[in-house]
Amino acid sequence: MKTVLVTGGAGFIGSNFIRHILESRDDCTIVNLDALTYAGNPDNLADIADNNHYRFEHGDICNRETVEKLFADYNFDIVVHFAAESHVDRSIDGPDRFVLTNVLGTQILLQAAKLAWNGSFDSKRFVHVSTDEVYGSLGPEGFFTEETPLAPNSPYSASKAGSDLLVRSYFETFGFPAIITRCSNNYGPLQYPEKLIPLMISNAMNDKPLPVYGDGLNVRDWLYVVDHCKAVETVMLKGSPGEVYNIGGNNEKQNIWIVKTILQELGKPESLIKFVDDRLGHDRRYAIDASKIKKDLGWSPAVSFEDGIKMTIEWYKSNAWWWGKLIN
Repeated sequence: MKTVLVTGGAGFIGSNFIRHILESRDDCTIVNLDALTYAGNPDNLADIADNNHYRFEHGDICNRETVEKLFADYNFDIVVHFAAESHVDRSIDGPDRFVLTNVLGTQILLQAAKLAWNGSFDSKRFVHVSTDEVYGSLGPEGFFTEETPLAPNSPYSASKAGSDLLVRSYFETFGFPAIITRCSNNYGPLQYPEKLIPLMISNAMNDKPLPVYGDGLNVRDWLYVVDHCKAVETVMLKGSPGEVYNIGGNNEKQNIWIVKTILQELGKPESLIKFVDDRLGHDRRYAIDASKIKKDLGWSPAVSFEDGIKMTIEWYKSNAWWWGKLIN
């Protein structure tokens, strides 16, 4: 039986990951550490609160005493670190919180794990979940590989790049069993309705304008959240310390195409689209080369965007109770 610390497990990807592990494995106990900020929602895991393989701990990764006590109370075998401030717009308006949580919070976790594991690293793993945004912006050709230089363009991506470098330094300096994953844009159930896809779905369902930045031609590689969860599971069980694994969906789409697809699926008119001033420092294109994780660990995405977006829309249509109180 492995004891796994999941940080940020009440958030979008973290809660999907916990649900996936509890449904697919019987050899893991999950301890979920979450500060329950605006994006951490207890409703995301309310139905599994009494699961014998699940524990919830309310706390902030930036509180050193809280984190160290957690490592003292539980004999963690694995840390999967999702907790982060992640919305680019919020990082432009208030970057301080992003540096505090994403950089200092990560360092506190690293140090607590290092001290608790006390050099006995062979059976331990620390999986740091990062983003393709640390690579910056691509032109119309090419893909991000694990060797692409870091060139973040927003306070959010800069703070994630800083945390990535801290994780790398612990491996290089201490032999700490850290692994970094960098994923493309996630979508699916339980995503807070400030991000593109749930925002467009909820606005369209309420016949509200759908704000699209600039010309809407920015391109992202979209990854269904359950595919991402399976990739992280694969990395935590089979990944090699010191390695970086890119995780992508092979689904490059322009933002405006996604918005029009959502409107079509919901039977809403394109007249709801409202182009707005472009975001500051808005990266033009992201695209992931995920051949390394496929070759080395055997993972590849299973859900096409066409199927994933239909499942996502159906989930939001069936769960208006969940997102309705978040936008009101």
